[in-house]
Amino acid sequence: MATKNLSSNAESVVLKDYESVIIFTPVLSEDQLKDVVSKYRNLITENGGELVHEENWGLTKLAYPIQKKTTGFYHLFEFKANPEFISKFELAFRRDERIMRFLTVALDKHALVYNTRKRNGEFNQGKKEQKQEGAK
Repeated sequence: MATKNLSSNAESVVLKDYESVIIFTPVLSEDQLKDVVSKYRNLITENGGELVHEENWGLTKLAYPIQKKTTGFYHLFEFKANPEFISKFELAFRRDERIMRFLTVALDKHALVYNTRKRNGEFNQGKKEQKQEGAK
């Protein structure tokens, strides 16, 4: 019976919601950027995580220079994972010289609702309607 309890505990691992924003160095080519993003996407899924949403924000000007660079490729991952995985995930970020900065945060219930509404396009509808009315 002890082995059944252990296996059932392993199956009932609670996944928490996280969001990571990563800034990649601007010297990467488009193919290199796709490769490094797929590496981290696979790292999430291979460790029992579930990718909820992913966004490429593209090449963006930085607020201040990082490593003497003024731009960087921003990429966002929203995912569910075991809390113990985050330290492994961030360690991979620290070891990768293609990453200039990263930030991983745990999402609470309000952030989840906000992100879902944002993905569904509920924001900025008022601005679109105003532009359409202004164009008339």
